[in-house]
Amino acid sequence: MAASLRRPSFTACSSPTDTDDEGVRGTCEDASICKRFAVSIGYWQDPYIQHLVRLSKERKAPEINRGYFARVHGVSQLTKAFLRKTECNCQILNLGAGMDTTFWMLKDEDLLPRKYFEIDFPMIVTRKLHSIKLPTLLIAECVLVYMTPEQSANLLKWAANSFEAAMFINYEQVNMGDRFGQIMIENLRRRQCDLAGVETCKSLESQRERLLSSGWESASAIDMMEVYSRLPRAEVIRIEALEFLDEMELLEQLMQHYCLCWATKGGSELGLKEITY
Repeated sequence: MAASLRRPSFTACSSPTDTDDEGVRGTCEDASICKRFAVSIGYWQDPYIQHLVRLSKERKAPEINRGYFARVHGVSQLTKAFLRKTECNCQILNLGAGMDTTFWMLKDEDLLPRKYFEIDFPMIVTRKLHSIKLPTLLIAECVLVYMTPEQSANLLKWAANSFEAAMFINYEQVNMGDRFGQIMIENLRRRQCDLAGVETCKSLESQRERLLSSGWESASAIDMMEVYSRLPRAEVIRIEALEFLDEMELLEQLMQHYCLCWATKGGSELGLKEITY
């Protein structure tokens, strides 16, 4: 990798008129705490999160820990695939929820992009990041579901139209029309957290369609149980030995209500459409 690619620009930004709902903030904090706990008992290695997130005294359920492992693994694998396709001559716009240590973890693997931003949508436009002529990866983990369908569609269309070569990774809920999904919605509402975009999370097909109808050229979506089933066997054996899980059915239900989606536009010379999990 060229020396110039080893000194990326790292920017963390937030909107100057930050009026996010406290309920949504609470779920972001919970996500960070869950990741911190899973790391503390050995699900994956992250030497940075301990400096950024407090360790909860409350033990998290095994199905929650395995779910976060699958989430981190899935998003990480797609991110690394994009970086390798572009030889790190790219930029990443991370729209994620909760404390994120992706930048530092990529640095440890010598897979840093030219530019890396943790930023919200209004600030992307204000800072004119879309004017940077680099292949661009946008990552949204449990972000679009808190936006109205119109708002998320605008973001997806803007991203598809603003970059010559781009990839979008989205992790969020799916299959929310069944009873289990309704219970998830009700539980969040009790915490004053409303999923404004839940109607777009009806199925894997609806997740793919929203990407394609927003101008992305290719789109894929799999539920997290499928992600879990594709994990390296050695990793599955290792994490399942960490703690006992007596309700496999609950894990399966939980995993079937979250999904990993990715879409690409342009970048044929880079082989972006070939990226898969």
